[in-house]
Amino acid sequence: MNEINAKAARLSRHKLTLSDAELQRFAKLIYQRAGIVINAQKREMIFNRLARRVQELSLNSFGEYAALLESQPEQPEWQVFINALTTNLTSFFREAYHFPVLADHARQRASGYRVWCTAASTGEEPCSIAITLNEAIGSSVAGPRIWASDIDTSVLTKAQQGIYRLADLRTLTDEQKRRYFLRGSGENRDFARAKPELLNSIHYQQVNLLDATWSVPDPFDAIFCRNVMIYFDAATQLTLLRRFARLLKPGGLLFVGHSEHFLHPDIPFRLLGQSVYKVAEKKR
Repeated sequence: MNEINAKAARLSRHKLTLSDAELQRFAKLIYQRAGIVINAQKREMIFNRLARRVQELSLNSFGEYAALLESQPEQPEWQVFINALTTNLTSFFREAYHFPVLADHARQRASGYRVWCTAASTGEEPCSIAITLNEAIGSSVAGPRIWASDIDTSVLTKAQQGIYRLADLRTLTDEQKRRYFLRGSGENRDFARAKPELLNSIHYQQVNLLDATWSVPDPFDAIFCRNVMIYFDAATQLTLLRRFARLLKPGGLLFVGHSEHFLHPDIPFRLLGQSVYKVAEKKR
């Protein structure tokens, strides 16, 4: 029966077509709600990610799905739509050159060091930040010191569980694996769960960077917003950079992705190198 259902689903998807007009509607909707810019080059991705949802809702076309979203701006389906079109590519200690910079910065600051990870995905990045701070300045004794957010609720659920494949931990040292993770047994022997010491230092919550207000406890010593702003246009990038600057303590750092460069003369940061920016001093 499952094979029959799967075959029927494939046949149903084969009947769907994504027209230029429908693609433009989805591009407008995701830009308005999440600031993400998509174009015709993303057609196949959009089709693959939304076709299953169109089928699950027993709709006949992508146009009907777009109309459903447009007709009810506050309905839960919007979150499903956003989750489907959000790209989540992450790993432990990705762009590893950032973490020694973070460690040195934390050692030079007063107590109460706090970081906002704005694209937590499934938790590898905030866990890497937590491990770095633990090794640099000791374990947190006052609750979470890392605020980890994402627009995608499905990845946040996985992050809060803290369960990873052993293969995902390959960039950690043996000591880090022993200290921060518990290996599963039996049918779970290929997985590991983050220990409470690690998870308790991280607070996970949903945040849409396009929202007018962010429910995060500023100020921060550092903000990680890596490989996010490549999906935004220049105007949105500048708006976010200005907002980030207001949330950072004097001398605070902004970590971005290696392919993200900001050439606008009015950004409130100066480049330190290797995609690390320092908040500019306020003019008196």
